[in-house]
Amino acid sequence: MPWSRIISGIIAIALALTASVLGGWYFTFMFMAIVYLGQLEYFELVRAKGIAPAAKTTIVVSLALLAIATVSSNLADAVMPVAGTFICFYLLFLPKLASIADISTSILGLFYCGYLPSYWIRLRSLGNPAVSNIPFDGYLPDIATINLIKHGNFAALPQGLTVTLLAFFCIWAADIGAYTIGKFFGRTRLSDISPKKTVEGSVFGVAGSIAVATIGSWFLHWAGSPWTGIALGLLIGITSLLGDLTESMMKRDAGVKDSGQLIPGHGGILDRADSYVFTAPLVYYFVTLLLPLLD
Repeated sequence: MPWSRIISGIIAIALALTASVLGGWYFTFMFMAIVYLGQLEYFELVRAKGIAPAAKTTIVVSLALLAIATVSSNLADAVMPVAGTFICFYLLFLPKLASIADISTSILGLFYCGYLPSYWIRLRSLGNPAVSNIPFDGYLPDIATINLIKHGNFAALPQGLTVTLLAFFCIWAADIGAYTIGKFFGRTRLSDISPKKTVEGSVFGVAGSIAVATIGSWFLHWAGSPWTGIALGLLIGITSLLGDLTESMMKRDAGVKDSGQLIPGHGGILDRADSYVFTAPLVYYFVTLLLPLLD
């Protein structure tokens, strides 16, 4: 594995962990940066197909959607259709008559790069308002909480923090496992969409996600553990893989190898964030709808 890939990966993980622990607007600002840069790359892929989307408008309303999700998770669902309507209205008044492709790619940009990532904001916000103890609705564990963590009581942390970190760890385990096993032991191609992905690597990646989620469910004392952990790990492992393939499909259609060159050894923002896009809503509803039924 190239050193540039390892170093940039370590830096990205450190930033993600710091923002995740702090939560509040710190976490939101991190995702705003990711969404902004990711949408720039997405619209470059779109323009490579000769399409003229409402890029600037979509980026603005997507960032507004993340901010609103920080203030009120429920309000974000109402903003999505309003934002989509606004984008369509904007395209109506352009000098050049907008095509169906212009409209659809703009709405997909809002959905794929704005609405779906907003679920990470909602997930991290679970339980955070009650424990915020630093400016900008942030959180830092106090001495009592740190002592509980030392004794293995991770449930003392806010639910949003523990679930967000668990989801991140599952995705990282899936990515690292799939990359390592696929590179050295992979023989069977998984899909023509992404020729480098192998069945062996993908299976091991999903297994890594299941292992991490199972251990996490035990530490967090989830009802139904270890089965709830196994289910979440399987869900994250498969969804992160499908998210990766979806982004590969878009790159293949646009005729490019990477979505960008921002991250040394990894490519663009979309190349690294593709595993996270579809995962967040499923994890959010798993935690907020399914787990309470098991208590």
